[in-house]
Order: sequence, then structure tokens, then C-alpha cells
Amino acid sequence: MMHTAITVGVDGSRTARSALAWAAEDAERRGLPLRIVHVSEPWPSEHPLGASSDGKTLTEQCEMLLADAAERARTHAPRARISTVLLAGSVIERLKTESETADTVVVGSRGLGGFSGLVLGSVGLSLAGYVKCPLVVVRTLPHGGSGEVVVGYDGSPCADMAMEYALAQAAVRHVRLRVLYGRRYPVMAPHPAGYGPLPVDETPEIGQRLIAWREKYPHIELIESIVSEHPVPALAKASRAAELVVVGSRGLGGFTGLMLGSVSHGVLHRAHCPVAVVNAPECRS
Repeated sequence: MMHTAITVGVDGSRTARSALAWAAEDAERRGLPLRIVHVSEPWPSEHPLGASSDGKTLTEQCEMLLADAAERARTHAPRARISTVLLAGSVIERLKTESETADTVVVGSRGLGGFSGLVLGSVGLSLAGYVKCPLVVVRTLPHGGSGEVVVGYDGSPCADMAMEYALAQAAVRHVRLRVLYGRRYPVMAPHPAGYGPLPVDETPEIGQRLIAWREKYPHIELIESIVSEHPVPALAKASRAAELVVVGSRGLGGFTGLMLGSVSHGVLHRAHCPVAVVNAPECRS
């Protein structure tokens, strides 16, 4: 059976090159094909205004970009099976379609050319939570990390999918997994008449869930981190020493409102390493 590929969008920008390197190395680690995609926005002609003066058509320029990307990818992943494809149309719609058959879609956090406007709040955020596979957004590649993957977890369906993906990443990287649960606000329980509200400690349930994950993946060191602060700064802080931060597209409990525009949005903006946003079928709109 043909394995699905890791698909990376390229446009020649700096962050797209970082995304290409991340995707190539991930493909080689996991034994998956790498599919390099460039999406060319529709132009009225092959010689649009502002084109290079070397006489090359738009299609020729795009093909050169893809050839260069494939060569770069081979330096990062010499054993990976690499293919390239030039697509025309809307970047967002084309990548959504790619996600239907991809293992993972990888993009840079900011782009040019075929990924014009690829900044957080446009393409990246338009894809996160809506693509049908994990989306990895790469701003820069981690350097000198502590050897761990970090996942935001609250026990929701999307968090369980994020946990599964994070564990798989920790396994192929041979690193530990840090499970971070952020308590945003004190949780109060109903209280007897005449007494003030009683704080509820919701962490035992998370701990019980983690026991099951430890039993399923006994070979991975799993570290539990419960912090009494908003999850966005907690995850951003943890990302400084992480190889990858993984979040679900929506959440509950300690990650209440974990959807694009809140925690996932905040982490994509503030993380210091690549971020994977995992979307469970139950969470899709």
C-alpha cells in the first residue's frame, strides 16, 4: 500500500525554506515520501508585470523554484522519496485539497510569491483547524533544543489526537514528551450555604488519562507539567527549548476555547519552534 506523503508548500521565501528542511527531515525519519508543492496564483499571461528580466515565463520560473527546492530537500533527506508538483489556483484551497490525501501539510509562517500573504492570520490560520491532517507551521528551525516535544493537553478529542501525533513525533526523534496542562482560572465547585466557593482540583482526571498514555507508549519518557497560568504563555515558554510544540485545534478544561483565534492562534504567533496543529474529526466545523 502506498504511504501518504508529507506535503510542503514552497515559494522561495526564508520561512518556506525552513518548512522544506523540517518536512524533508520528518519524511526521512518516518520513512514517508516528500511531496513539494508550489501554488501559482492565476495570472492573465505567462509574462505578468514585474516578472524577471531573463525572459523566463511564469511557468518556467515556478519549475525552477521546484527544482531548487527538490535539490535543497535532498541535502536534508538524501534517502527520502521526493516529488514536486506545480498547481494553479488559490493557495488555501489547493492546500486544503492536498490535505485530503497527505499525512501532514507543512508551511512557513510567512511567504512570498505563490504564497503571497502567508502570515499568521491568513493562509496558516486559514488552514489550521480546517485541513484534514496535521498542519505544521514553521517560522524557524530549533537550535540546541532540550530534546523534547511539548504537547498541550486537556483530555478533549482534539487534545487526544494531538497527544497521539506528539507521541509519534517523540518516538521517531527518540526524545521525551512534555505534557503541559495550563489552568487558566481557578475552577470553583458548588458550595454549601454560608460558605464561599471551593476550588476544584481538576488535575487528577488528567493524571488518570496520562496513565493510559504511558501504558500505550511505555518506551517514551512522558513528563507531566501542570501550570497555573494561561496556556499560551506557558506553551510559548516551553517552546524555547522544544523541538516541536503540538496543540489541538480546539479544547476544553485547562485549554478552554482551544480553537483558532484563541490558544492555537496565540501559540502560532508566539512559539519559538515549529508548531503542529492537529484537528480531530469531532472538532471540524
